[in-house]
Amino acid sequence: MLNHYPIRNLGFILCAVLFSFGCKKESGSKTAALVPVVPQYNTPGQPYQLGFYEVESKGIKELQTIVSKVGDKPVNFEMTFDTGSGGLVLDAQGILPTSMISTTGFAFSGDSTTVNGITITNQTTFISYGADNSTLSKVFGNLAYADVMIGDNNGNITIRRLPFFLYYKAIDASGTVYPAHKFDVMGVSSAYDVTFANKAYITSPFFYFDPGPGLTRGFKIAALGMDNFSAHGTYVPAVTLGLTADDLGSGGFKMMPLVQVDDDGYATMVQGTVGYNNKNFSTSLIFDSGTYPYYYLEDPNWTDTPGLLKPGTHVQVSTDAGFTFSYIATPNMNPTMVENPASVKGSVSVISLNFFLHNEYLLDFDHHQLGLKND
Repeated sequence: MLNHYPIRNLGFILCAVLFSFGCKKESGSKTAALVPVVPQYNTPGQPYQLGFYEVESKGIKELQTIVSKVGDKPVNFEMTFDTGSGGLVLDAQGILPTSMISTTGFAFSGDSTTVNGITITNQTTFISYGADNSTLSKVFGNLAYADVMIGDNNGNITIRRLPFFLYYKAIDASGTVYPAHKFDVMGVSSAYDVTFANKAYITSPFFYFDPGPGLTRGFKIAALGMDNFSAHGTYVPAVTLGLTADDLGSGGFKMMPLVQVDDDGYATMVQGTVGYNNKNFSTSLIFDSGTYPYYYLEDPNWTDTPGLLKPGTHVQVSTDAGFTFSYIATPNMNPTMVENPASVKGSVSVISLNFFLHNEYLLDFDHHQLGLKND
């Protein structure tokens, strides 16, 4: 499954579920480096190292992180690690008693109930996934709160009373119900996946992580390279929680301010320019680890139906802050879809997981800024 996770209320849908390019999560044990379990905080002033599994199945790459406890319930859920959305989105199957879950909602009365250390509120909504009516999927659920352990024995943190989206049903455009945990996502963006009627919202679990004295709330992702993707997933401690003064100053990142949008938080979009075939256009850019393998370029001068760039096309991406990178569009490694934003009712160019193979990424929650760095 190819996912673009949505940022709501911005006049566009980033989320495209294109089922002709199937990506199935593989079950089974993970291949893990021998990293000891570490406490919630490292040495004061030192960032905390966390990781994810680099998975490749049938030519599709994905980053997966583990949720190993929700409330009082030990679990082992593989979550898509997604920089393009903000918030934990988790299926209730395997967490709540089956008697509480139906295709029409959770069975309880009153404003809220607590089961297995998980508080489920009566605040309900749905999240839409899809580029148009033919690909539209919806995930239905409730605002919930629980202590959530992110990670496993290779390194983990526990976020106390984390607000998250607990869902009871996900359906495709025809109304067919998806299998359990099909849409499990850990969105680490500072955007809000959902804002509820009572103004509560869900956003990156890392937003709630206190890295300790002398550090800024936020995280960075090291360049991933090509060598660690495997069928059952190879653990790579590529995420650093807690940013140092060097990270934000002399670390070589190009820093870009983020704009707050009502009810959507600080969306991780920046302004820039894309060039190919001797032409350039301005666009909003989002760097989305939850999208693979396609790049999506929203070219206002594109006159054809949406289509792929010819193999061998050189593409250069530049942000207004001066960060640049380039790639060659190829069918296997960097397939690039070009669309006219007016025809698809979109305006944001999506930079895929391939970007993270050779570049570093930083998100600063305290100062609302995004950093990018060539490896």
